[in-house]
Amino acid sequence: MAETLPSRMKAVAIAEPGGPRVLKVEKRPLPQPGQGEILIKVRAAGVNRPDVLQRKGAYPPPPGASDLPGLEVSGIVAAVGEGVQRWRIGAEVCALTPGGGYAEYVAVHESQALPIPHGFTFTEAAALPETFFTVWHNVFERGGLKPGETLLVHGGSSGIGTTAIQLATVLGSKVIATAGSAEKCAACTKLGAVRAVNYRTEDFVAAVKEETGGKGVEVILDMVGGDYVGRNYQAAAVDGRIVQIATQAGAVASADFARLMVKRLTHTGSTLRPRTIEIKAAIAAALEANAWPLLAERRIAPVMDMIFPLKDAWRAHERMEEGEHIGKIVLDVE
Repeated sequence: MAETLPSRMKAVAIAEPGGPRVLKVEKRPLPQPGQGEILIKVRAAGVNRPDVLQRKGAYPPPPGASDLPGLEVSGIVAAVGEGVQRWRIGAEVCALTPGGGYAEYVAVHESQALPIPHGFTFTEAAALPETFFTVWHNVFERGGLKPGETLLVHGGSSGIGTTAIQLATVLGSKVIATAGSAEKCAACTKLGAVRAVNYRTEDFVAAVKEETGGKGVEVILDMVGGDYVGRNYQAAAVDGRIVQIATQAGAVASADFARLMVKRLTHTGSTLRPRTIEIKAAIAAALEANAWPLLAERRIAPVMDMIFPLKDAWRAHERMEEGEHIGKIVLDVE
């Protein structure tokens, strides 16, 4: 028998655009699952860079989405809306959300939820959706990375980076990563990168050329932008693909388009949050077929940095902005 649900829940809201301390615990009405949606009793929620941007007022939620931050959760299905076919009350799931994850309950479309891999804790499971959806779509679908090719991952010690290194390596590609300290570089090589470049002391273009015998890399996953755009064109192989997923060093850059033409480069990019339910459902299905068996066998796993209680979400944001984290920061909602 399903438990009686409360009418209100605890949530962490953005009181006003600003620093980490604008994140405030408040009471909110319980979300109601709509057509095709499930209500998840949240056990843990992942913290991601877009949450920080939203807190600062720079990344508004898409139309119809919750104004609460939080793009990924794990938990237990507490209620189902009309037309839900896959999930039953009591199922343990992790899910991608368009917002609303920093709360005790969140409603998501059933197609955005995946089973928690065998043996995973709720906090580990909450570290999966955002990074795995992002990496799978951008590296393997948009970037078309194939076994035997080399991937350059910028920000290799981030949640996205640690996921990309593991997935690409286990699926038969070589990975070169960039990171900002010796400790972070060591974490990248431990995960399977054949080389980790400390971008503070070493030129990644020269390192890539050395590692690939002058050929360059077939795929580049870039979250930096700015002057990395032109340098990525230098580091890329002929017919290389560069995939932009963020622009932490600036969204405007100058680039040598002659190099792009001569090398026949493809420079593409994407954002995940505003994509349609159907597109996210297709990514979820691809992940369940290709990545979830690897997780169940523990051939890959999320790298966990720190776990904070929900009420201390502001501390989690401080941790992310300090830039010292390796892997995923998660909120424990229990």
